[in-house]
Amino acid sequence: MTNDRIKALEALLSKTEAAHGEYESSQLNGEYDQDWAKWYAQYAVDNGIGALAGAPVSPDELTQFFASSWEDAQRSDTPSAEPWAMQTARRIDAEMAPR
Repeated sequence: MTNDRIKALEALLSKTEAAHGEYESSQLNGEYDQDWAKWYAQYAVDNGIGALAGAPVSPDELTQFFASSWEDAQRSDTPSAEPWAMQTARRIDAEMAPR
């Protein structure tokens, strides 16, 4: 189940990333969205991330989670070969999914 959950989470996070790119382009005229984590969180919650993770999650909780996940990736001395969506899907599975 974990591998299926990670794949499903990664797919949703990739979809979220694409939708946010469109949002930045069309609504923000190509400007960087400083509140991207909040946008991502609301989109992911609205699109079923809680069901995929196997536990309810609030947009506020997920905003903090996304921001810290991004910060951790940026601080790493060795950049991961995995895209952010996969790294974050693995982290959601490890830290948020029930065991």
